[in-house]
Amino acid sequence: MMMNLFSVFDPSSGIMSLNWLSMLIMVLVTPTQYWNSPNKIIHMLIKLSITLMNEIIMHLKKYEQSIIFVSLFMYLLINNVMGLLPYIFTASSHLAFSLALALTIWMSMMLFGWMNKTNHMFSHLVPIGTPNILMPFMVVIESISNLIRPGSLAVRLTANMIAGHLLMSLLGNNLSGNFTLMMMMMMMFIILMMFELAVAFIQSYVFMTLSTLYSSEI
Repeated sequence: MMMNLFSVFDPSSGIMSLNWLSMLIMVLVTPTQYWNSPNKIIHMLIKLSITLMNEIIMHLKKYEQSIIFVSLFMYLLINNVMGLLPYIFTASSHLAFSLALALTIWMSMMLFGWMNKTNHMFSHLVPIGTPNILMPFMVVIESISNLIRPGSLAVRLTANMIAGHLLMSLLGNNLSGNFTLMMMMMMMFIILMMFELAVAFIQSYVFMTLSTLYSSEI
């Protein structure tokens, strides 16, 4: 019996819980030869990767870094889309998952920037044209905005993924006892699933794009 609405997102369903393995299920289940075989899905993924890499290179001006962010996009996309399937745990709906990704990317950029481009990092704390009297306040404001970046990345991904799942769970539980009403609402469920699929793509793209923009400042 469900104790509350949020219990559907409980990652611990027993002593030997394997829910978190959903993060690696595509790597473990899909054979390596699949990615080398020419098929329509692989062709679509290659076209998508090339489009994303061209967009990232416009911001970073470096080919090597784009591989990291495209891989991040694909990883988040796989986890978000798999969460729409029945009986598969949605790892991206938890802060433990999204905050770990955001903190890793943000911390690596901060360490690289402050260790190798210290003067450049200090210059970002005071925007060009700031009056002298406002400079101390701008340093504090820019520092706070920089520190909350990983939190905003993580909360944005988690909140958007959990909202649609909560709505589907709420509607499904209330209609489970009424077959006629469920059939009447089936079209709305299909539209809601298509909307959640779009959210899965958009949130992966937003996470990747914001990480790219943060990296371009270093």
